[in-house]
Amino acid sequence: MATLTLDRLSKRYASAREVAVSDVSFTVADGEFMVLLGPSGCGKSTTLRMVAGLESITSGDLLIDGARMNDKPAKDRDIAMVFQSYALYPHMTVHDNLAFGLRRRSLPRDEIARRVREAAAALGLDQLLQRKPHALSGGQRQRVALGRAIVRHPKVFLFDEPLSNLDAALRVGMRGELAALHRRLSATMLYVTHDQVEAMTMGDRICIMENGSVAQIGAPLDVYAAPADTFVATFLGSPAMNLLPATLTTGGSALQLGSQSLPLDGPLAAAAARAPARDVLFGIRPEDLRPGDAGASLRARILDVEPLGAETIVRLCPEGLGSEMLMRVPRTFSGRPDEIATIAVDLAASHLFDPATTRRI
Repeated sequence: MATLTLDRLSKRYASAREVAVSDVSFTVADGEFMVLLGPSGCGKSTTLRMVAGLESITSGDLLIDGARMNDKPAKDRDIAMVFQSYALYPHMTVHDNLAFGLRRRSLPRDEIARRVREAAAALGLDQLLQRKPHALSGGQRQRVALGRAIVRHPKVFLFDEPLSNLDAALRVGMRGELAALHRRLSATMLYVTHDQVEAMTMGDRICIMENGSVAQIGAPLDVYAAPADTFVATFLGSPAMNLLPATLTTGGSALQLGSQSLPLDGPLAAAAARAPARDVLFGIRPEDLRPGDAGASLRARILDVEPLGAETIVRLCPEGLGSEMLMRVPRTFSGRPDEIATIAVDLAASHLFDPATTRRI
């Protein structure tokens, strides 16, 4: 396997006024599974295509094992890519689809047979080798696309939203298969998706992108627990983090949310002391709110209750505050719309954001 380094990689199209990708820098360690996560148009697929050699690099450097790849054609980068569309040859059998790239590289026939046999066994395609793509399910076609990459034995695997064409049940299954494949191969992988569940469950680290730039890089749970700004806070998590307008009291000992006040101590008090202004955004995830008055609490009117089976999502409006917030509770929750509830707030899991810069304080 290999180490992949992006050093201030940028892309500007000749006809565009704005850059598509701006100064993207990170390193994917040998054997690491890195996920590029972000909304449509954020530049993640363009970044992947520059790594693959399918897009030219405007500025910056792309390195594989320390060797500069900017001017090398795609075929000489020793990279295998799995596309969103399966891109299988419809007139070829599964066996021939897997073997095609190896034949183009003039590998010995017995070596081709060995690699195809190993990839088919790893992906459960042994009984499907003589079928053509039209006779396969979506999940089986995706496995063939994966197998075509695996037989190459590349230094780096690239994935461009490979599960987006599958239905929900197949996506869950294929997430597990991809994670197991990574563990088995110990391969260096760069994976693009807009699906935060894929990023959280599969990635060793995630790189969240916004408007062509890197917003934050880190282990999934670290980024989830400590988002760098309001974009990351609201993009990662479903439901998203609640962001409520608030004001710090004189001296920063309490937080005023409308007509109610929350006492500040510990890390939150330290963040309040660093705040450049009294107006802040108070961030708390729905699972860090719960019914009850233990510790810091707010009174709120219940607007809606959404039972989801395993859990219930409650929409609330704190008294004296025009903003709404969501609370995730067990399915046994018995509150009803228009009732006034007391909501305990886990201040240790809360954050303050600067409304001017959107950065976490």
